[in-house]
Amino acid sequence: MIARRLAALALVCLTALPATAAEAPWRHGLSLLGTPKYPADFTHFAYANPEAPKGGLLRLGFQGSFDNLNLVVAGVKGDLESEIPIIYDTLTTEAGDEPFTSYGLLAESVQVAEDLGSVTYRLRPQAKWHDGAPVTPADVVFSFGVLKENSPQYAFYYHNVAKAEAVGEREVRFTFSESGNRELPQIVGQMPVLPKHWWEGKDANGRPRNPTETSLEIPLGSGPYRVARVEAGRTITYERVPDYWGRDIPVNKGRYNFDTLRNEYYRDATVLIEAFKADQFDWRTENIARNWATAYDGFPAVREGRILKEEFPSRGSGIMQCFTFNMRRQKFADARVRRAFNLAFDFEEMNRTLFYGLYKRIDSYFFGTELASSGLPEGREREILESVKDKIPAQVFTEPYRNPVGGSPEAQRANLREAVRLLQAAGYTQRNGQMVEAATGQPLTVEFLGYDNSAERIVLPYKQQLERLGIRVSLRIVDPAQYQNLVRSFDFDALALNSWPESLSPGNEQRDFWGSAAADRPGSRNLAGIKDAGVDALIDKVIFASDRAELVAATRALDRVLLAHDYVVPQWAAGVTRTLRWNRFSRPATLPQYGGSGFPWTWWYDQALAARTGVAR
Repeated sequence: MIARRLAALALVCLTALPATAAEAPWRHGLSLLGTPKYPADFTHFAYANPEAPKGGLLRLGFQGSFDNLNLVVAGVKGDLESEIPIIYDTLTTEAGDEPFTSYGLLAESVQVAEDLGSVTYRLRPQAKWHDGAPVTPADVVFSFGVLKENSPQYAFYYHNVAKAEAVGEREVRFTFSESGNRELPQIVGQMPVLPKHWWEGKDANGRPRNPTETSLEIPLGSGPYRVARVEAGRTITYERVPDYWGRDIPVNKGRYNFDTLRNEYYRDATVLIEAFKADQFDWRTENIARNWATAYDGFPAVREGRILKEEFPSRGSGIMQCFTFNMRRQKFADARVRRAFNLAFDFEEMNRTLFYGLYKRIDSYFFGTELASSGLPEGREREILESVKDKIPAQVFTEPYRNPVGGSPEAQRANLREAVRLLQAAGYTQRNGQMVEAATGQPLTVEFLGYDNSAERIVLPYKQQLERLGIRVSLRIVDPAQYQNLVRSFDFDALALNSWPESLSPGNEQRDFWGSAAADRPGSRNLAGIKDAGVDALIDKVIFASDRAELVAATRALDRVLLAHDYVVPQWAAGVTRTLRWNRFSRPATLPQYGGSGFPWTWWYDQALAARTGVAR
């Protein structure tokens, strides 16, 4: 969630601001690229239908479980962390048709200091909690303190936010420990605001509430929905708040149209598919190529048009999906060993035999965006790389990154021969069919970790190739909660399926992804354990880029260096989001350019379609 919510879009306008925040103009929305698309008097986003009817039930299915509704210690898949937009309002909200612009939500306006050393938000006077109490600067200050103190993720992300303080009846200011960081103002703007008076009160049993403890107590929020019912581990039901304070402000018009949302949780991926077919939930995002190609077309509801299959373009983000090695374990510390693992992975054969040719091989940490590096560095990108030349691999200037190419027996054999050469150069040798460390005789082994059985389909073909090198391979499947715990504590050899989503405006989250300071911090997203001075320096180049052109050049430079180290074995991506839905819903004529389908927040329940399809149970 941190990467998805807090690094999604930029907020700061870098043009012609006065010397201090106190002298700066109050703005309704701010953009990294200049003037926001929507003026101060705009009535609604272009991709939202202000006349959309309210009503109906939407059921969503998830794999996993949950045992917690406390956002402060959130993180287990299925808890409220994924529901921030509907439970807790934030100071600002992003526009789905502008990649670098946000507008006020709880805050009606914002001031940003010229040096980006502070930001001040002015709260809307009508902002209310669901119990009718006003949202105040004290709530914002409390939220900042409790999240930074008790959440490792927020603590790291807010590391350079020195303090939050009320500076007026409706104004709160964040002061930063460094200036020039273009993302810090928007990071705090997208912070969930929690109710101070509720957290300092007592629960139904008279116990003081403790933000450091997991809890299934229904929380008090300020957003368009509230939690109505909870069946621990199985179901969370949300109901639309009819007197929601923000229902008529421009950023919300035409959004949040369903009366009821129900999240259903399933332990098994196969059961999840069958539950969708049995009309137990309404919408499914299908990320398994075999299922998309074969699992639905023969199903009567698909033939009859009661279930619709539709692809939506993924324009608003990039991704690195990969086999991720834990370099905290010495056997993966050598880049030659990691490159050997890449040489053993035959994507072309796997794409043909398992994925129906539906995927492309990922060759960038920002795959699918203009931020991806390619060819040899030129212009500003090369200048940035030259500035850290003593800290980065020399080949970034002379050798474009390329994944090995397989797809034929000849190509496979050539790749495996090169893998053996690299392993031997790294100190390994083959003895009795096993790849062992020459100095100690210790076998080279790898255990891939996954959280559902779909990992078997991608690991087992890979295992065959690795075992031809003499590498012992095993696969361990655990439940999602145990998986999260193992990943957070870095207790794994390699992850069978891992991904880092990337926004079109990368920034401070890169420190959490690849920065040395995050490598040994439990719960960070630096799952590979990267500790590299060149990477750290380039992350700072990204964060402190002065304009869009420099940001793109710095990001490409960072991408190029990450690839040169062979930290991961890149997997595949489609460039689209593949979805299925029971045909009960309508949507605006215009979809958000950078928001995919816009589902569910701009869609609505269509009574006529539901009558033909069958009313949801």
